[in-house]
Amino acid sequence: MTTQSFEDPAAALGELRGRLEAGLAAVGLTKTMLARRAGLGRTTVSEAFSSAAEVPSTQTVGALARALGLDLGPLLALRTAAVGEADVVGEDGTSVGRPIAQCNPHDLEVHPASAPPPTGDGSSPVAAGQQRAASALPAYVRRPHDRQLAELVAATVSDGRSRMAVLVGSSSTGKTRACWEAVQPLADAGWRLWHPFDPTRAEAALADLARVDPCTVVWLNEAQHYLGAGRGLGERIGAALHALLTDPARGPVLVLGTLWPQYAEAYATIPRVGEEDPHSQVRELLSGRLIHLPDSFDATAEAAAQALAAAGDRQLAHALESASEGRLTQFLAGAPELLHRYETATPAARAVLDAAVDARRLGSGLHQPLSFLEAAAEGYLTDDDYDTLADNWLEQALADLSRPVHGNLAPLRPVRPRSAQRVPTSPMPVYRLADYLEQHGRSQRQLLCPPASFWHGACDHLTASDDRVALGEEARLRWRLWIAAELFRAPAATGHPQALLGLARIHYTLGSDQHAEDLYGLAADAGSVAALTDLYWKRMRAGDEDAARLFDQRAADAGDLIATLRISSENTSEEERAAGEEEFAAEQTAAAAAAGYATVVDYLTALTEDSWTDTGYARLRRQAYDNACEDPYDYLSLLWSRTGNDEVRERLYEAAAATGHPEALYQLAIQKSESEERAAAIDLASRAARTGHIKAAQLLAWELEEAEDAAGAEYWHRRMADYGDDEHLMAVARLRQQAHNTAGALAVYREAAGTAGVDLVHCLNWAQDTAWQDLCPYGLDPDGTPSAPWQAPLPG
Repeated sequence: MTTQSFEDPAAALGELRGRLEAGLAAVGLTKTMLARRAGLGRTTVSEAFSSAAEVPSTQTVGALARALGLDLGPLLALRTAAVGEADVVGEDGTSVGRPIAQCNPHDLEVHPASAPPPTGDGSSPVAAGQQRAASALPAYVRRPHDRQLAELVAATVSDGRSRMAVLVGSSSTGKTRACWEAVQPLADAGWRLWHPFDPTRAEAALADLARVDPCTVVWLNEAQHYLGAGRGLGERIGAALHALLTDPARGPVLVLGTLWPQYAEAYATIPRVGEEDPHSQVRELLSGRLIHLPDSFDATAEAAAQALAAAGDRQLAHALESASEGRLTQFLAGAPELLHRYETATPAARAVLDAAVDARRLGSGLHQPLSFLEAAAEGYLTDDDYDTLADNWLEQALADLSRPVHGNLAPLRPVRPRSAQRVPTSPMPVYRLADYLEQHGRSQRQLLCPPASFWHGACDHLTASDDRVALGEEARLRWRLWIAAELFRAPAATGHPQALLGLARIHYTLGSDQHAEDLYGLAADAGSVAALTDLYWKRMRAGDEDAARLFDQRAADAGDLIATLRISSENTSEEERAAGEEEFAAEQTAAAAAAGYATVVDYLTALTEDSWTDTGYARLRRQAYDNACEDPYDYLSLLWSRTGNDEVRERLYEAAAATGHPEALYQLAIQKSESEERAAAIDLASRAARTGHIKAAQLLAWELEEAEDAAGAEYWHRRMADYGDDEHLMAVARLRQQAHNTAGALAVYREAAGTAGVDLVHCLNWAQDTAWQDLCPYGLDPDGTPSAPWQAPLPG
């Protein structure tokens, strides 16, 4: 039977008494007989049914419900409405707890789950939701212990008897979350939850256990703080819980707790003869009431998690990608604390972490030699921090960073080689960065170039070829050319294709064409498809198309998709292109029909209008991803372009833009830009950019530059550079150069190349500018200053 909501207390009380009367009639008892069966006084029973009496107590309602065989939850909900209870105490101030529906799982110590790395540029309607991901719980995967808990809860509700269960498992294995999920069915039945916490857990529990009413969950998370409390408090709490559970008049009550295995074992251990027994009450209380959790997900649970991730749960998807050996809950629970440790680390510890983060994000392997971390870390410290370092600063930092958070994760942990499966040999110990900090660092430090100490440390202490090649390529992209050459040199001598390619590119940049040509050939012969692509473009720029096609064919034969498509496009006839268009049109017609629309235009109209909502955008994004398109609106524009109905699309965008929707303004600005309606494009892009739409701000900068508004273009280019878009910073330099402000242009180039400035990975196309070549024709030293003339080495 369901319970309707009552705003009028008198109506709720009338409904409560009506249900009691119906129950009494159904069992055929007199009130005197009912009093004997319920263990209540005759006056108490009479007043419970009397419209002239006060609202009956929770104990009275519980006793009558059990005697009449009625569902207690709805009756207590009616009683709550009758007395106007909203939160913590009953009508006489004796109740404890609050309705489960009003409880926050994080307040009950369910660990916040780690947020997945942000996606997109912040301009989509769903971007704000990503910022809230850390506080949301991921979808729940039920395992065998959850079935045990569910059966316990159902039996408690069914027969009205009080019960207790304590979940035993290692840290961050999902104990508290399992308890939270188990009590959710009780929320609709009006149950309350009490979490004794203040002034201490033990003191709160001992003081108020006597005030627990029927239909209350007693929440003892980290039960060792209650049952193991000193000065005899733990034993007294155990005795009070036993009294609560065995008193029928106070039930049903559900006691849920969690324990680490070492505490459960300590409480269960029977002392030897003559030894003190500090846990006798607790041992009896826990007997037969422990439910053990595994440390990891088994195959069935992992499959269920994968299904939930595929359905859109990004937190679970993130955990499945990152956690090892099925330890999903540890990953989800430990990551936020890891982040806290990273953000509050001492300067020395933070320097070591940042060095490890930079090594991983730039491609180094999982295991970082201690000698490298020590050498690299120095450059991450300020002068004041470095001068005040203790003699044993590294030992202190490592001790701090290897201390685990809950979940047995540590920010940086030593790697112990196994006898049968050793990590790559190293003359010194090696350390591994926590996966979440690596992912967090990739996002936070992606626009920063490591300091000189990092590059010197890599040259001096990294020995694995793949590590040296990965960091060498990143050094080359950051114009640290001689550092890159030094990192490439030894692996190239062993025939490493990427090292040979890297050296070839450096020789080509420095004008050593013959050496570059020889190295390109060696790299291509060693299997480098990128070397073949470079040779293709070199021949095309030289006008030797026949030789270029030979290299393109070799790349295609090696599996290069771009080369294959380029050759295929050159060989595709007009008839084949027309057939492809017809096939695409047929697919769109079928999609429209499947969605219930008569025409493709009707279907795209609905898809476009729906895309302005969060849920519609999410659907469009999934459809775009399924069709290998990263940007949902680019995908939508592609669909519209195939219909030839640009006017319809433009009207839809104009309607949404009239409401101020940033994405519609941006999409309309693109259309105006493509049709060279520059003033309209600037107006629309400006309106969208001022709402924080990043892509619109980028478009605005370029449109203002085309309109020869140098001041406005530099303003928005600089805004985008501050946001982290390095191409716009280089555009600022170019604008100043065009205005004959050479000093200003060079200052921006120096800013781009500085060790604390913007990373050059995404904008080295601008390195061909005369000003850049004049500034540093031989590249940059590790500290970002122009290098003196030097000669690139050959492999060896």
